Amino acid sequence: MSLNKVQLIGNVGKDPEVRYLDSGVAVATFPLATTDRAYTLANGTQVPERTEWHNIVLWRGLAETAEKYVHKGDKLYIEGKIRSRSYDDQNGVKRYVVEIFGDNMEMLTPRAAQPAAPAQPQAASPAAAQPENNPSDDLPF
Repeated sequence: MSLNKVQLIGNVGKDPEVRYLDSGVAVATFPLATTDRAYTLANGTQVPERTEWHNIVLWRGLAETAEKYVHKGDKLYIEGKIRSRSYDDQNGVKRYVVEIFGDNMEMLTPRAAQPAAPAQPQAASPAAAQPENNPSDDLPF
């Protein structure tokens, strides 16, 4: 039995780059930063904050969602698999890449409030301040 599962909560490092394959399948890639807090050991040694950068790859619907709604600085939960690959760069040097192929994504950053609605004029009389009758108020439950 084996298990390849990664769970990350972190901040997006830059807006997702989305490309579409010839078949129409969307692929989004972006860096995600996870940070371990600084702390002090019992003997007084201070351990500094440490940030890890993860290369996130999303496919199909998740990629399209990321294209529309994910931006630099957003906090995300990503669940997926760790994958590694290698390639030869322009100079013929073998490079290795570790990526997280996301299977699930949850956006943890609250969406900014919608633009404020135009101000409603203040009621001039107590009768005008009465709330409007809501049709759902008449329901028996």
